[in-house]
Amino acid sequence: MTSLRSWFVQRSKREQRLILVMLGLAAITLVWAGIIRPVGDGLASARERHAAAVDRLGETAAAVDALKAAGQRRALTGSLADTVRSRADAAGFTIATLDEQGGDRVHLTIPSARPAALDDWLAGLERSGILVDAATLRDNGDRTVAVDLVLKARVA
Repeated sequence: MTSLRSWFVQRSKREQRLILVMLGLAAITLVWAGIIRPVGDGLASARERHAAAVDRLGETAAAVDALKAAGQRRALTGSLADTVRSRADAAGFTIATLDEQGGDRVHLTIPSARPAALDDWLAGLERSGILVDAATLRDNGDRTVAVDLVLKARVA
C-alpha cells in the first residue's frame, strides 16, 4: 500500500486529478453495472411476472364463475316471452315479432343486429336458463344480420 501511495505522490497534480477522476468513474461504472442494472432488470422481470399472474388469476376466476353458473339452474321470474323481451330491450335489440309457442317456447325475429352483440346476448340468455332451440341468421349486407330464433326454457 505504501508503494502505491508513494507512486501516487510522485505524480504531478494534473496526473493525480486525472487518476482520481478515472477511479471515481470506474467506481460509478462498477456500481451501475454490478448493482443498479441487475436490480432494475430484476424488478422489471418481477413486474412482468406479476402482471401475467394477475391476468391468469382473472381468467381463472372468470372460468370458476362460469363453471359455478353453469351448474346452477335458475327459475325464470316471469313468463319466457316477458323475460326475452326485457333482455332484448336491455341489449338494444328491436324485436319485430315475439310469439309464444306454449309455455316453454317462444319464436322471435329481430330485423337487424350486430353479430358480436347478438352472440353476447345469446350467451347471457343461456347462462340464465334460456336455450336456443333453432336459429336462422341472414346477412343484411350492412354488417348486421336478420335473426329468426326459437328459444326454450331449460328444464331443471
